[in-house]
Amino acid sequence: MSWLDRLQARWNLKSSFHVFIVLIVFACTGFTVLFLKRPVVSFFTADGEQNIWFSLAYYILILPIYNLILLFYGFVFGQFRFFWAFEKRMFRRLTGKKDNA
Repeated sequence: MSWLDRLQARWNLKSSFHVFIVLIVFACTGFTVLFLKRPVVSFFTADGEQNIWFSLAYYILILPIYNLILLFYGFVFGQFRFFWAFEKRMFRRLTGKKDNA
């Protein structure tokens, strides 16, 4: 069983094509967050200097921003339903709530 087949089974997707689309959405989201960091840092800090408080605030705030961008790209690539379920599972794990399924 290839890694593609394992992801397809784990994520309960219909085909390998859908796995590629999901991976593309994750890649686009990661690159978007990466490209947004530099302008955000330069806007909120003097001379791009990052202190520990800025870094801490950035990493706390990036989680909801990343998730919104993930949902946006999921919508653009036609996988919103998958990523909405993915987000709900992730927040249930973060909050310690049990799955109802």
